[in-house]
Amino acid sequence: MLSLRNLVKVYPGPVTALRGVDLDVPKGMFGLLGPNGAGKSTLMKILSGLLEPTSGEVTLDGLDLVRHPEALRPHLGYLPQEFGFYPYLSGQDMLRYLLELKGVSAPQGMKALCAQLLERVNLTFAAKRKVKEYSGGMRQRLGIAQALAGDPKLLIVDEPTAGLDPEERQRFYRLLAEVAHERTVLLSTHIVEDVAMLCPRFAVIRHGRVMAITSPTEAKAALHDTLFEGTVPPADMAAFQQAHRVTQAVLFEGRNRVRIHAAPGTPVPPGFERTPPTLEDAYLLLMKDAPEPRAPAPTATPAPASAPAVGA
Repeated sequence: MLSLRNLVKVYPGPVTALRGVDLDVPKGMFGLLGPNGAGKSTLMKILSGLLEPTSGEVTLDGLDLVRHPEALRPHLGYLPQEFGFYPYLSGQDMLRYLLELKGVSAPQGMKALCAQLLERVNLTFAAKRKVKEYSGGMRQRLGIAQALAGDPKLLIVDEPTAGLDPEERQRFYRLLAEVAHERTVLLSTHIVEDVAMLCPRFAVIRHGRVMAITSPTEAKAALHDTLFEGTVPPADMAAFQQAHRVTQAVLFEGRNRVRIHAAPGTPVPPGFERTPPTLEDAYLLLMKDAPEPRAPAPTATPAPASAPAVGA
């Protein structure tokens, strides 16, 4: 179990990126969903040992990772949002280089370990191909291969599907779902579909605060019989948004299709019909309800001195 208690991060300025985050992440896949700038990447860097919190606690199976960040390394796999590869190395040579940097032990030899990892992420066919020739999805799978080395207890993946085409995204979903059976996987994303496809539970974060902890099924069930859809002329849209809680407005076949949330007993505009809620509806309503931060940065006691942070 990964546990966070009252986690705060204040950057010089001051800029408060995290405002007292409390979270328990069990074994399996868990999502962290929020817009850009919500504090997700700061949280991922703290959990991976790359950044110290201003205050708060982080424990993994009872191990204090704030006081002893060096103890995290044997248990962590990390795929950051931006991963730098040497384009002219082959996939197998790039992977071997990364594993040697991480100090991963290979009792049967590094070549054999690299072959096993490439097979696991379905890249054996491209092992000798230069990384510059890899697609975006292949690069992400290579990143997962290095993250899985050492059989980590905790795997952190930060915005892993950004930029992938639909086919590559589906392949990556299957790979993440497979590896999550054996460990805790924390998926940080701003893409609602990622959470809907992969995560039995997830937290929504905005302005450095956890707004909700729920499941896709629970989030949609909470909106049962409260979502309606209809057409609104573009010229009337501004006034319509002032009068109704609009979750989405998209063009469909050249028409402006609008989805609104109307609590029981609330009048529904003529021509609007009840429609099943989606996870995106639930997420967008949470974003609308999230209060803007008004208070100054929280006063925090600096985290205890520790050894230098250790990356993945």
